[in-house]
Amino acid sequence: MPRIVFLALVVLISGVATGDVADVYDFEDRAQEQRYQNLIAELRCPKCQNQNIADSNAPIARDMRDEVYRMMKDGAGNEEIVESLVGRFGEFVRYKPEFDSRTFLLWATPVITVFGGLLAVAVVIIRSRRAGAEGSVLSVEEKARVDRMLADKEQDRTS
Repeated sequence: MPRIVFLALVVLISGVATGDVADVYDFEDRAQEQRYQNLIAELRCPKCQNQNIADSNAPIARDMRDEVYRMMKDGAGNEEIVESLVGRFGEFVRYKPEFDSRTFLLWATPVITVFGGLLAVAVVIIRSRRAGAEGSVLSVEEKARVDRMLADKEQDRTS
């Protein structure tokens, strides 16, 4: 029995020992805390690929959160903080990259895709209408042949 109690105690203590400590920052007011939350939610973790630094447990994300907090305490504006992190980690840390010559294709791809799809649909519709109009006209010989076939079929039914 003492072994089971000891084992249960070890299991409980080991779970607590491996727990991660949450970041705790002191803010002057609720607005400053909300500004911090907005900033860390709009910055992407360079390691996690598709997770913001608010949700990431990676050490680099923790460092980025600390840097955002430090710069806020030093009086930096939102754009200055974001530009500092972009300068350090690259444009990838932005979820919404700025529109410039490097990101033109990124922003233009959805528009190009939609217009390309609409153009493909228009071409298919126009071709099908042309084919339908041209395909419905029978030559005199074809019409005579169809009439003969229908007449033969009628004769087979009556016989």
